[in-house]
Amino acid sequence: MTDYRPETRAVHVPHPVIEGSRPITVPIYQTSGFAFDDPETMADGMSRPDGPFTYGRYTNPTVRSLEQAVSGLEGGVAGLATGSGMGAINTVLLGLLKPGDHLIAQRALYGGTAGMINELVSRFGVEVSYVPEHDPAALRAAVRPQTKLVYLETIANPMGQVADLPAMCAVARELGLISVVDNTFATPLLCRPIEHGADIVCHSTTKYLSGHTDVVGGMAVFADDALYRKVWHFSAELGPTPDPFAAWLSLRGLQTLALRLERHCANTRLLATRLAEHPSVTAVHWPGLPSHPSYEVAGKLLADFGGVFAFDLAGGRAAGERFMRSVRLALVAPSLGGVETLILHPATTSHRSLTAEELARHGINEGTVRVAVGIEHAEDLWADFEQALT
Repeated sequence: MTDYRPETRAVHVPHPVIEGSRPITVPIYQTSGFAFDDPETMADGMSRPDGPFTYGRYTNPTVRSLEQAVSGLEGGVAGLATGSGMGAINTVLLGLLKPGDHLIAQRALYGGTAGMINELVSRFGVEVSYVPEHDPAALRAAVRPQTKLVYLETIANPMGQVADLPAMCAVARELGLISVVDNTFATPLLCRPIEHGADIVCHSTTKYLSGHTDVVGGMAVFADDALYRKVWHFSAELGPTPDPFAAWLSLRGLQTLALRLERHCANTRLLATRLAEHPSVTAVHWPGLPSHPSYEVAGKLLADFGGVFAFDLAGGRAAGERFMRSVRLALVAPSLGGVETLILHPATTSHRSLTAEELARHGINEGTVRVAVGIEHAEDLWADFEQALT
């Protein structure tokens, strides 16, 4: 480059070549694209997901590392990273459904997903039927000639219903339907839906996989290469690609997932058990409690019962708002899966787009509070909850 003027040399900076060693952590490839000596090689890279890196909207080396890491944990053939969890869900749904298709979803859904399905119905002419997450007979009865996809959640947000994945996915596979499972609450450490017959697994990597409340991201993992390539081609045009730095943050968080999740689950067990005995609480919704309707299914399917639960307060909405104003350690905030304990009121936040009838279908009432339990000391959390209830 010494033959060029300074203005040109400032643009074309040298690239380090590492020989004889390798970086311990995945580097951040903070570039929008890649240059080629051969235009045919560039064209090849833009035509397939496993070709040379070309443009950041298709993928990036840092992003690819995250895709491979999560796909490996889930037992999939490939992963597709997105800029948010809803980005992953929407990419899958929009990439696989067309007007006139029929979708079957479980009744208890994350509010964002339920809102998106309503959009598919009202704007794109997709039809939808809802069935219990544990009832393969109801699933079979809901199937129509135009049915294309079954949508489930391993652990539903926020009431903790656990889908009977082996039974539901078996029906979907028998009838030639694509099964999509949101595994965000369970993570691949508590459940791997592909092992139970799922075709696609979605995650909000914002939550437990990243785990530090500092990044927004999503992931779709595929059990079948042809299905992956179909959705990848759509994704390349849709453009939900994550930023390389966001992918790097997710990779960093993923390395401590096992340690964090163990504490999340242990803390949740203590809080849920004690709240179930508190006179101000009318019900606790956590699949690790024998009183939960999904307790038996969860015991067979999950390695542990997760770090999120909900509880209903006597006194309804006023009591819920009073509780949230009174906590001192827990934070009133959206999201979950970080090291901090977060609480929210689902009826006015995560499920605010639902009607009163839809909220009732999800089991949510005005006094329901959702708790995303962090990794603080369990007794400190209990002391905070106890004083807030008082």
